[in-house]
Amino acid sequence: MAISLGSDAGFSGQKSTFSEGPRTKKSPLTEEEIFYMNCRAAYLTVFKSSLENIFSKDQLYLALQHAGRSPSQKMLSKYWTPQTTKLNFDDFCMILRNEKPTSKAELLKSFKQLDVNDEGSISHTDLYKFLTKRGEKMTREEVNAVINLADVNADGKFDYIKFCKLYMTTNEQCLKTTLEKLEIDNKLRRQQFGSHMEGYPERDPSPVPKPSPRLIRKGDEETFSSKGDTRNSLLSTTRKFKTSVSFTITMSANSNRNAKLTEPNLIKDWQSVQSKGCFFLEEDGEIISHQYRMQIAQRSMVYLTIKPLKLSQVEGKPSLWLSVDTALYILKENESQTNLQLVCFTELRNREVFGWTGELGPGIYWLIPSTTGCRLRKEVKPVTEEAQLVGRDETGELFLTKEFRSTLSDIFEVIDLDGNGFLSLEEYNFFELRTSGEKCHEDAWAICRENFDTKKNELTRQGFMELNLMEANDREGDPRDLWVTLHSMGYNKALQLTEACPFVINIYAEKCKPRIKPVHMEPCSGQLEKAICKSVLNKGDAKLMDGHENIIVHTYNCETWITSVIENKSDDKVIIHIDNELSRNCVNNRGLDVFAVEVAPKSTMVCQHVMPLNERQEWTHYCVYSLIS
Repeated sequence: MAISLGSDAGFSGQKSTFSEGPRTKKSPLTEEEIFYMNCRAAYLTVFKSSLENIFSKDQLYLALQHAGRSPSQKMLSKYWTPQTTKLNFDDFCMILRNEKPTSKAELLKSFKQLDVNDEGSISHTDLYKFLTKRGEKMTREEVNAVINLADVNADGKFDYIKFCKLYMTTNEQCLKTTLEKLEIDNKLRRQQFGSHMEGYPERDPSPVPKPSPRLIRKGDEETFSSKGDTRNSLLSTTRKFKTSVSFTITMSANSNRNAKLTEPNLIKDWQSVQSKGCFFLEEDGEIISHQYRMQIAQRSMVYLTIKPLKLSQVEGKPSLWLSVDTALYILKENESQTNLQLVCFTELRNREVFGWTGELGPGIYWLIPSTTGCRLRKEVKPVTEEAQLVGRDETGELFLTKEFRSTLSDIFEVIDLDGNGFLSLEEYNFFELRTSGEKCHEDAWAICRENFDTKKNELTRQGFMELNLMEANDREGDPRDLWVTLHSMGYNKALQLTEACPFVINIYAEKCKPRIKPVHMEPCSGQLEKAICKSVLNKGDAKLMDGHENIIVHTYNCETWITSVIENKSDDKVIIHIDNELSRNCVNNRGLDVFAVEVAPKSTMVCQHVMPLNERQEWTHYCVYSLIS
C-alpha cells in the first residue's frame, strides 16, 4: 500500500494547486472551502470515501500525516481514548482545526534555542540532552534514530537548517500530489457518472463540520484550545522516523545499452518456438499480462528472450511502448501449479532485447512476463480530439476509416499469439475476455466462421475487419462500443497505443523442441511479486535498519533498472518512509519522489523500481528508507 506523507505547513491557508472545476469557474474558493477541500484530499488518500469512518489509532495517524501534521503519541491519545471506537470525517476536520501544522519558522525557532553560536547545526550531545530531558521525552533509541538520519548529520552535528528544508519540501510536494490525485479521481467520476459525484463541496459554500458528541468530552475544552509548544512540534517531527538507511547508485550514460546479451554459437541449428503477448495498464495503474506454460522434453541448453513487439505504424504515430522495459521470470513447476520454484530471469540486455541462456532440465516451467511500470504509465494529458473510426460512402454504406483499419490490423497482430496470421478460438477469447469480459463459445464461433472470412477454422485478418464493421453496422455507425474495445486494448482517442505494451517471446533449445502455451492473463503480482522478491534477496545488496535488525532493505541493480525490496521479519507490521528527492535523472514506478509503504509481519514486498529518465545521461539513484514510529 503506497502512502504519501504530509502536506504543506500552511495547510489551512494554502492556495490550492487543484485544477479549476465547475465550481471555481463560477467564483473563487473561499479560505474555508480550501480548508475543507484539503481535508477531503488527505482523508481520501487513506479512505475510499469521506463517508467511511476511522476505526483505529493507526488510521487516524496516517490521515493526520497526509494532512501535514506530525502526530505524537500524546496528540493521538488526546483524540483516540480507550473509550473511542470510531471517528468520522467531521471529527477529522475538527482535529485539523485545533492541531495546527508545524511551520518552518516554528521548527527553526525550536532548534535555534540550542544553537548558541548560530552555526546552523547542533552538537549531538546538546540535541540528546534536549530531546531526553524536556517536554515529551524521547528514549535513547529514538534519539539515536534522529542522530543517525542520513543527510542531516555529519561530524557529530545535526544540521537542522537542512532538516527543516527537506521536511518542508517534502510536505509541499505531498500536498500537491494529494490534491492532484483527488482531481484525477474527480475527473474519472465525472466521466463515468456525470455531475452526480462526490467532488467539490456542494452543500453550504462555507461548510462548518460538526464533531460527533463523543469527540469532545468534559475537560477537553482546555486541550482543544491549547496551541502546544514548539518542543512538542519538534518532537513529533523527529519522532516520525525511528531510524533510516540510504543507498546511492550512480550509473553512467548508456551503461544499460551495453550488449551483454549474446546469442549462443550455432543457434541456427537449435529448435525454436515463439509466442506473443501484451502488458495492459488498468484504470487503477495495475499491470496485467499473459502468462505461459513451457515444456522442455529433455535436459538442454536453452536461450530465452523477450522484447517489445514492433508493429507497422502509420507515419507520424509514435511507438511509445518500444521504450518500455520487459523481463521474463522462469519458474519450475514441482508437482502442482501452486508449487513453483524460481529458476532465473532475463536480466541480460542487448538494446530492447532482454534474455537468458542456461541449462534447463526436463519438465514444466511457467513464464511470467514483467515490466517495472516506470515507463508504462497512465497518460498525464489525455487526448481531447477523437479520431474518426467509421464513415459513409456515397451510397450511405458504412465503412471503416483507413486509420481505424490500420489500428485493427495492429490489434490483430497483437492477439495472434502464435504469429501464424490467423486467430484461433483460444486466441480470440483472450481478446474477448480483455475487451468484454466474456468468452466466445463454440456455437458463437461457428456462426462467426459462417459469416466472416476464415481459414482452417481460424479467423483471418480480413474476417477480423468484417467483424468490426458488422459491430459498427449493428450500432448504426455509433462508435462507442468500438471505443470500448480500443481503450481496453490500450489505445487513446488519437489511436495511439499508450497504455499497453505488446511483446514477443522467443525460446531456443539445443536438444529438443520447446513448447509454449498461453494459459491466462493475470495481474503482475502474486507469483511474480514472490519471484521478484526472491531474485532481489538472492542478488541484491542488503542493509539492516539500525536497532531494528528484523527490517532489511534489499537493493538490486541490473544496470537497466534498480529494484528495492523491504523484508520485515518482525511480528508487527511496519511503515517505511521512502525519500528519492535527491536522485538525479530518475523515474520510479510509484510516480512519487516521497511516499510510504506498509509491510505486513513476516513478509517481503517490492518497494519500488527505478529507471533513468534519459538513458543518454548519467543517472544517480539516492534513496533514504526510514522507519516511521
